[in-house]
Amino acid sequence: MTRGKPAPAPDEPERRCLATGEVNPRRGLIRFVVGPDDAVWPDVANKLPGRGMYVAAEREALDMAVKKRLFSKGAKRQVVVPDDLVASVEAALVRRVIDRLSLARKAGAAIAGYEKVKDWLGKDQAGILLQASDGSERGKGKLHRPGGRGSYFDILSARELGLAFGREHVIHAALAAGRLADLFRDDAVRLSGVRAGDGVPSDGVAGKVKKTR
Repeated sequence: MTRGKPAPAPDEPERRCLATGEVNPRRGLIRFVVGPDDAVWPDVANKLPGRGMYVAAEREALDMAVKKRLFSKGAKRQVVVPDDLVASVEAALVRRVIDRLSLARKAGAAIAGYEKVKDWLGKDQAGILLQASDGSERGKGKLHRPGGRGSYFDILSARELGLAFGREHVIHAALAAGRLADLFRDDAVRLSGVRAGDGVPSDGVAGKVKKTR
């Protein structure tokens, strides 16, 4: 699995990761804030008020921040870290990725179904190919991937993909190139990092992201 780090665009805000000490584009990090109850809360949309603390969107970095009590260090005071903080980050990113995909579907920029996806790929209409992490490898291998980095993801289960399309299960989906695909990609890359090394999520399958070069 290769995720890579997002390359900063001109004037793009950057932040330092509490766990690694590295400075990276903010869109590749997870923001946290301390609430009135002194508890640490994830802010994956970067909208909550208060001073933010940032951790790389990687399972190892998040686990390190929790185990080494780096949030208290970042906040410069004792804070409460919920036992399920990392799981909450993952759940929030899953919801965000599904919402991004659902929005693209409503805008006509995302489709589902083997034949429809195959048609888009054949016409070079697909900027991103999505396949269920628990789908048949043989079936998934029949579709060629679009070129370019961040053009292929299999971080969602068939059930999770289905939620974006109002269906029980979806194995194959695609997004057209454009702004909606770019927004989806940023969040999908973050989810990929958080799910990496997570073992098996609640739906029974670990997800991942693959990027073609």
